[in-house]
Amino acid sequence: MDGNQGPEVVPAGDGGTGLRRAGGGAASGPAAAGAAVEDLIRMMSAIRPATDGPGMIHQLRVLEDVKSASAALQARIAVSFDASQRREQTMLGIPAGQLGAGIGAQIALARRESPAKGGRLLGLAKALVAEMPHTLAALESGQLNEWGATLLVRETACLTAADRAAVDEHLAADTGALAGAGDRRLVATARAAAYRLDPRTVTDRAAHAATGRHVSLRPAPDTMCYLTALLPVTAGVGLYTALARHADTLRAAGDPRGRGQAMADTLVERGTGTPGGVTGVEIQLVMTDRTLFQADSEPARIPGYGTVPAGWARALINGTKATDGSAATDSTGPPGPGSPRRSGDASGAGASSGADADAFTVFLRRLYTHPGTGELVAMDSRARLFPHRLRRFIQTRDDTCRTPYCDAPIRHLDHIIPWHHGGPTTQANGAGLCEACNHTKENPGWTARTVNLAGPQHVGSGPGPAAGTGHGHSRNRHTIELTTPTGHTYHSTAPPLPGTPLSEGDSYDRLRSGNPISATTPLDPRAYGTDAPGSRHRRQLRHRAKALRIAKRLPAAVA
Repeated sequence: MDGNQGPEVVPAGDGGTGLRRAGGGAASGPAAAGAAVEDLIRMMSAIRPATDGPGMIHQLRVLEDVKSASAALQARIAVSFDASQRREQTMLGIPAGQLGAGIGAQIALARRESPAKGGRLLGLAKALVAEMPHTLAALESGQLNEWGATLLVRETACLTAADRAAVDEHLAADTGALAGAGDRRLVATARAAAYRLDPRTVTDRAAHAATGRHVSLRPAPDTMCYLTALLPVTAGVGLYTALARHADTLRAAGDPRGRGQAMADTLVERGTGTPGGVTGVEIQLVMTDRTLFQADSEPARIPGYGTVPAGWARALINGTKATDGSAATDSTGPPGPGSPRRSGDASGAGASSGADADAFTVFLRRLYTHPGTGELVAMDSRARLFPHRLRRFIQTRDDTCRTPYCDAPIRHLDHIIPWHHGGPTTQANGAGLCEACNHTKENPGWTARTVNLAGPQHVGSGPGPAAGTGHGHSRNRHTIELTTPTGHTYHSTAPPLPGTPLSEGDSYDRLRSGNPISATTPLDPRAYGTDAPGSRHRRQLRHRAKALRIAKRLPAAVA
């Protein structure tokens, strides 16, 4: 997860890419290559919309052609970069079976894409340049966009190079096969051509596709999510038909839910085996004490999902009772005697959903954040492996993979400075990564370190970025500097936790001794010289509530 990717830093010795200036000769060196790109950007920014309808439509079409031509050039550059990196890796003595490792990740960072998509983009580029020249020419001329080219490459991936070239020639732009074709028509045409050339291979591919069946979860707006299943067509159609029939039966019996609602609820109930669909599941919730106890509007966060509204988070734990007024961050605890394991992780609390909230037991674990920066309190260990509680701590802080542009779930806890190079097992030197990014980081030429964008101190060697290179208050949060084999650097900043100030002026410093508590004063126990909540903090909460009641009565009294 990168809450704040810093600007890319280009090394002084970078060799340039040979981009040409508009109407000029070949660029030489990194300065000329960068100037060519900057000239193009300035030219684009100087263009203004036409004043008539036909002119505007013409501009839109030409700009779309520019996007397609840029994608074609990116494909050629990616193939050239892959070849140059493989040569360098061979000179370094890397085994033949490991050649090419990390190249897709570098392309992904340059294109601001996830590492997984970077590998797919490299594969697309190789197929277009080496095996599908007609498709590449259609992309360069604007007759096909990058997604359309991706579909053609995907549907011919099972063919030999010769058969794929034959399909490419059949679908060439000058044959008229691409004129006015939408995505479904492109797929159908390429699939039919591939089947005619090699029916056995296409059939075997369809049979093998069932091994790729899986279920995935991704966030949707308004505290919803998409649960997606990739299934064989017979299984998918059968499941949908069964849900639809059951929903129709319920509605015929007077069920007030809509057909789609009934189908969704039935899927959850049958999948979990429990009416209501919640059973023995740990739900994590991160929130501040002000959101939990004082009806503050600061949103909460569910790890693996994202930000949720404060009111929704409070409704999630409605009916529960906290033992004290503390701000917690990561909560989990043993269930009570005789009760199933139902707990939540919270920066305030964790709980169940909606109407079943009272069926859940809530446990709070107090892990405080820094009052001015939102950074979690440090923890460390002398062991090589991260202890369980420290792992939970880092996972709560990072939320998703810390590689820039990668939103994959955390699978590995990584030492930013490797343990065998003296890197400590601490929260500062730890980062959550997905499996692919962790393996990529171990390739030759990749380095990482933690930096303090607000000052000179950091983990690792060499000076950190100058103060002010961060964005807003994010420069005070845990930041990783990742350097690729080409010398380009990228910054990944931990996402802000609930309660993180939006600006440097928002802190709890004004709560030091001597400042009165008012209806607008935020509360933090550390601001009064204690690291744990107690009776004094509870008195502060009572004073806060009293101030709020007085503030509500003031308008009526004035009237």
